[in-house]
Amino acid sequence: MNRSPRRAVFLDKDGTVIENVPYNVDPDRIRLSSGAAEGLRTLAGAGYLLVVVSNQSGVARGYFPESAIGPVERRLRETLDAEGVNLASFRYCPHHPDGSVSAYAVSCECRKPAPGMLVAAARALGIDLGRSWMVGDLLDDVEAGHRAGCRSVLIANGNEAEWRRGPLRDPDLVAPDLSEAARLILNADASGKPSP
Repeated sequence: MNRSPRRAVFLDKDGTVIENVPYNVDPDRIRLSSGAAEGLRTLAGAGYLLVVVSNQSGVARGYFPESAIGPVERRLRETLDAEGVNLASFRYCPHHPDGSVSAYAVSCECRKPAPGMLVAAARALGIDLGRSWMVGDLLDDVEAGHRAGCRSVLIANGNEAEWRRGPLRDPDLVAPDLSEAARLILNADASGKPSP
């Protein structure tokens, strides 16, 4: 079997890469989370593709139109470019089964904890999911990573509120921010196993 040499770190957006402002689509309110710039530079420098995968249920809930996500992506890319970080891809899911906007009120394979965004990005970019990681601040992120075949890191910043446990929801690693997550990922990949 010919495995792709391309590795990626899939990243939740809100509460992981940027500060968590619920349902925010105001580009002026986007601020990188503590440790994000350093961690993302470290990962990019080690050769990982960086891919944002974000649930955006505010579309399905009628809080904002899908067109509002484009300016957020542009601001995020500009902010990261200024820090010397390039995003390989930005993907989002606008769906929620309990949404009020009928076109988006569906069950789908892209809304985390489903792995659809990761799988689609891997297919498009030639990423080896088995050599990749998912990093996020919720156990749904952890589960999405595991379901896609990645290892997962939980950013333990207090944003996880439900703590529904399960075999796919136990993170391989836990870190307080992206800077420490990057260090742990590099150590784990260098040693061939997750580090404590």
